[in-house]
Order: sequence, then C-alpha cells, then structure tokens
Amino acid sequence: EKTITNGKAVYERKKRNTIVDLFRHLFKYVIGLIIILVGLNLFGYDIKTLVAGLGIAATIIGLALQDTIKDIISGITILMENYYVAGDYVRYNNFQGIVTELSLRTTKIKSYTGEVMTVCNRNINEIINISQKEATVVIKIPVSHNIKINKVETIIKERILPLAENIIDVRKGSSSYLGIDDFSATSVTHMISIDCKQESQWQVKRDFLKIVLEQLEENKI
Repeated sequence: EKTITNGKAVYERKKRNTIVDLFRHLFKYVIGLIIILVGLNLFGYDIKTLVAGLGIAATIIGLALQDTIKDIISGITILMENYYVAGDYVRYNNFQGIVTELSLRTTKIKSYTGEVMTVCNRNINEIINISQKEATVVIKIPVSHNIKINKVETIIKERILPLAENIIDVRKGSSSYLGIDDFSATSVTHMISIDCKQESQWQVKRDFLKIVLEQLEENKI
C-alpha cells in the first residue's frame, strides 16, 4: 500500500488508493480460499480431487452468479478506463456526491447531505465525473443606486477579489469581476466569480458571501 499510493498528482493518488482497495477485497477472498484448502489438507482430505471438483463447481456457480461476475468485470473496466475512482465527485442519474468506495461488486456514492447510494457496477453504463473540472461560483451583489458604480467596482477589485482567493480550494488567479449584470428601479447588480474544486463549491460560496458582506459593511454599503 505504501509503495503503490506514493503518487504525486492528486488524481493519481486517488486512483492508486482505489486499486489498493480492490486488491484488498480480492486478496481477502483468495487468502480465505487458500486457508480452507490448507486446513482440509491438514485433516487428511485429498486436495487434488477437491480442486478438480472445484473446477466443475466453479462452472455451476459461475452460471448462478452471472450478475456478480458482470459486476466484477464492470468494476475492473471502470477503473481501467478512468471512469472514476474513490474520492471523485460524480453525478449518477439525479444523484450527486462523492465516490466513497469502489469495490469489486458495487460503487458507493455519498451526497453532501449524507445520503449514500450503493449501485451495482453492472448498472453503471452512464455516469458523469465532474471532479476533473472546476466549478465556477458566481455571486451577484445588488447595490443601491445611491452608491457610485466606480466606488463599488474599486471595492470589489481591490478588496473582495484578493480576499476571495485566500479561500481554501479556490484556484489562484481565478477571481474575476464580470461587470454589471442587471439593474432595477432601486439597485444595480454587480457580478463576480471564482473557480474552485467541485466538491468544495458550497463551502466556498458561503465563505465568499461572508467576505462580500464584511467588505460592504466596512465601506458602509
């Protein structure tokens, strides 16, 4: 495990951790079978005959466990084709969350509200991996007509955006003032944005809003 997971890139480490988990599941069954065979041998059973019989039994069991075999093959395909790995943020049908486990048979996805969906690997024929691209958090700031536009723009560019880039998981250099988005009889709406990791976008938005409000209050806006 220490050797395999020694990767530099975040995605590479996640993929290697997933491989380790898959092998851990596989070795558990293989070692269990070996222990049973060795134990039977110690008690005087003919292992050669038993192993030959296991070949016939395996054929029968294989027919009975076709869905399980499909799950295992699909799990290997998912990993080899880089569909996703444990730790990726994905959308499956209308369910969205983080892949907490990719085993030989199932994939477990946990939403940000805590629900966990368990899906048989054979049923995953279409899934959206949104971890491999960033999320853009957009904030709209309605400001009274009484406040000069230049003053608001200066506060956004010189105070709000530099502070926003210090938020955890925000990409440096991604903050941007997009301009005036709308206006009404009472206010002018300014729009700003930052880019961050998909799985962090809700917390980033909350932190971003706090910075916006604090800076507007400090400047009596």
